[in-house]
Parts: sequence; structure tokens; C-alpha cells
Amino acid sequence: MPEVTDADFAAEVIGSELPVLVEFTADWCPPCRQMAPVLSALAEEEGDRFRVVQLNVDQNPATTNAYKVLSMPTFMVFRGGEPVKSMVGSRPKRRLLEELADVV
Repeated sequence: MPEVTDADFAAEVIGSELPVLVEFTADWCPPCRQMAPVLSALAEEEGDRFRVVQLNVDQNPATTNAYKVLSMPTFMVFRGGEPVKSMVGSRPKRRLLEELADVV
């Protein structure tokens, strides 16, 4: 799954024509590792509707702080350059898709 950084967040997420699901993640986060196959499947299956990217919170503190991310995993959906939905915690793929239905 593609990773974004503080340096390219604006271009890759804010400037995206498609909605973007950003997972704020960390290497030390077990629920984040649990979500990896779910997010990979979503990226493959739903890539024509929205993008899925990861941002490592430890390596990218500016973006993490700008969006006040305190828990991992945090998922944010950006559409038209603005955050339109935020969710915290791991969840099954079906539930995640249900929660995304109104924003992607």
C-alpha cells in the first residue's frame, strides 16, 4: 500500500481528484498490522472509487499533529482536499466499507 509523508501529503492526499482513505499508523501498533490485509484488499477492490494510503505517525509528526491524531489506527477520509470523516480503531472490511459508504 502506498505511504505518504509530511513532504508529499498535500500533493498525494489534499490534491487528489479521488477521495483518499488515510490510515495513520505506526510500526509498533498491533491493530494497525491487523488492518494491513484489509486495507490492501480495499485498495485493490475499490481503487476506481477511492485511494488508500498510509502515513507513519512516528516519521511524520507535522501531518499527525495538524490533524490531531492521538490513537492508532486512525482513519481519515479526505474528499476535495478536506477531511470529511474520521474513525479510530480496527474493524472488519465489511464494517469499514459500510462506514465509508456515505463519503466515497
